[in-house]
Amino acid sequence: MSNPPQVLGEQTQTGTSVLETATGTIQDFRPIKRIHQHLCAFHFYGYDMTRQIEAHHFCAHQNEEMRQCLIFDGPEADAKLIGLEYMISENLFLTLPDDEKPLWHSHLYEVKSGVLFMPRIPGPIERMELDKVCITYGKTIHFWQVDKGDNLPVGLPQVMMALTRDGQLDDELARDVEKRYGVSFEEGRGKRVDLTGPVHGIHPLANGGGKGLKPKLREVDCKPIDSVPRAFV
Repeated sequence: MSNPPQVLGEQTQTGTSVLETATGTIQDFRPIKRIHQHLCAFHFYGYDMTRQIEAHHFCAHQNEEMRQCLIFDGPEADAKLIGLEYMISENLFLTLPDDEKPLWHSHLYEVKSGVLFMPRIPGPIERMELDKVCITYGKTIHFWQVDKGDNLPVGLPQVMMALTRDGQLDDELARDVEKRYGVSFEEGRGKRVDLTGPVHGIHPLANGGGKGLKPKLREVDCKPIDSVPRAFV
C-alpha cells in the first residue's frame, strides 16, 4: 500500500525493544518460521468491488492441499496485519457444505491474468508455485479497513473476494503496484496462457455465488456457564 494510515499510539520505547530482543532470542516461533512464500494480489470487499486492497500474503502449507496465509498491507517490517486467508484444493472445496462455498473465491483468473505474483522470485520458480495456486480456492477475512484510513482495526471482520475477469481491477492501483515492484501484468499474462484451473471448472457457488456478501452483527442471548452439563461433578 503506497500511503498507509499511521497507527495510533506512542512510539515503541527502548525498553520494549530490548524486551522483544530477549524474548525473540529465547522463543522459537515455530508456526511463523513455517512461512515460506510471499504472494502479492488484490482483494475487494465482498459487497463493494470499488474498494480494492493490495494484499501481501505470507503463507505456510499445512499439507499439500491446504495452506494458511497472514495478510499484510505491505512487505515492510512495520506493515499492518490486516487479515488472513486459507487456501484449499478443489477436492477439499467440494467437500464443503453449499452454504459455505460462497465464502470462498477462485484463484484462476488472478494467476492467469498476471495480477497475482511473487515479488523477487525468478520466473521458473514462480511458475511452478502458481501452477498449484491457480487450482485452489481461498477464504479471506480482513479485520483492518486500511483503505478507509482507519488507524486501528475497527468494525466488523469483512469477507473479501478476488478478481474473476478483465475490467475489474482499478487501473491506477494496478499501475502503482507494477511500478513499485517492477512487474508487468500483461507480460505475466502472456507467460501463463497454458495454465489450467480446477478440473471441474469454477464452481457456481464460489465467488459469492455471483452475489455480494456483507457481514452483519446480530444480538443474541449469551448462553450462561451454568447451562453447560457437568459430566464429572
